[in-house]
Amino acid sequence: MPFFGNSFSPKKTPPRKAASLSNLHTLDFAARATEFGLEYGPPELVIATQQFSFKEGHWVNEGTGSSAEGTTREVQRLKKQNRRLVQENNLLRLKVEILLDMCDEAESSCMDQESETRKGSGRKKRYKN
Repeated sequence: MPFFGNSFSPKKTPPRKAASLSNLHTLDFAARATEFGLEYGPPELVIATQQFSFKEGHWVNEGTGSSAEGTTREVQRLKKQNRRLVQENNLLRLKVEILLDMCDEAESSCMDQESETRKGSGRKKRYKN
């Protein structure tokens, strides 16, 4: 039991009336069905002359005519060229690795020969003195 009473006792707010801010309730059924109907298809997107739709988790080119066929051929040609360039790049990387190994081997053999000639010439000089 508090000595000075409950000093914090806010008044309860009166309940609010549910007033809709939307004017959709004024539309008739036909207007609502055309505006917000359940008959909708996949999302569609138009970029320049190409039309795309979202199907099964991927954007699919829905364009018709020669432009769609041309872009499909172009994409296939670019993918083929990309694969060829990746293979060529891998081959060149392999060749560089082989050349680096050969250079390393040649350098180490030259160092071994040089150290042997120094050892041999050092011994000869000692015996001459």
